[in-house]
Amino acid sequence: MSFSPTELATTLAQGLLSFPLTFFGADGAFNEDGYRAHVAAQARGGVSGLFAAGGTGEFFSLTLGEFGRVVRAAAQETPADLPLLAGVGYGTEMAIEFAKAAEANGAEGLLVLPPYLVRSEQEGLRRHLTAICRSVGIGVIAYNRDNAVLAPETLAALADDCPNLIGLKDGVGDIELLTALRQRMGDRLIFIGGMPTAEVHASAAAAIGMTTYSSAIYNFAPEFALRFFAALRAGRSEETGQLLRSFFLPYLAIRNRRAGYAVSIVKAGARIAGLDCGPVRLPLLDLTTDEEHQLASLMQANGMPVAAPA
Repeated sequence: MSFSPTELATTLAQGLLSFPLTFFGADGAFNEDGYRAHVAAQARGGVSGLFAAGGTGEFFSLTLGEFGRVVRAAAQETPADLPLLAGVGYGTEMAIEFAKAAEANGAEGLLVLPPYLVRSEQEGLRRHLTAICRSVGIGVIAYNRDNAVLAPETLAALADDCPNLIGLKDGVGDIELLTALRQRMGDRLIFIGGMPTAEVHASAAAAIGMTTYSSAIYNFAPEFALRFFAALRAGRSEETGQLLRSFFLPYLAIRNRRAGYAVSIVKAGARIAGLDCGPVRLPLLDLTTDEEHQLASLMQANGMPVAAPA
């Protein structure tokens, strides 16, 4: 099936979301066969939507040609009843090029990452997102983070002008701002948790009406990720607390050692789980050997798949 913007919003709000890693070979080239197998497996796991070439998928390292291949491969491996979205970004004209490529290659929605480098006024952000929304017929989600943090008035104006704007993904974690945004917009948009390792923020976000969140660890521990999500939605706070203490907080201690590790640690987890996803692309750095051993031990202690004993 194809998803109208309204249908896309309804479907995404129902469950956990995944941002599949982009697989690279040892030479840095896109590993399409490995990526296809990974997307197919991710699609079978029980999530409500997949986001190809998002932040975890290293959108920022892909050329436009590679991006089209990544989205097309993901679209061909994603079942018809599961929506596929794609990340887009950079300046307005480049973002429109990526947006049109995403739509042409089978994406049923977009996640708009912040513009490259510059900080702009709210009016500039409004015009930027409006232009992207109007360039396609599919649903669009704005990513609230870094140099693209939207004020409630800006988001409201965008929602009025762009019927295909369906949601806001938050990567800032400012509860005061999120509360203001949520109260201003009501049910007009879906609100998605998008902090790195979103599980740590999920309880607080849910209390102010965050519909769902994206789980990076679903890439290498899907059952664990779904267990946490189910416990959160059922209000089993003792269980979520235990999972936070046993895995997520020690995981953060590794992730926070270096800039860029929010992506690198996910690729390390995937490699430990036996997935040949390859390294991260520059300018990101992979975990050190010692850090990968620490992560493997943590995964093993929590019953996650580990290709070889730590």
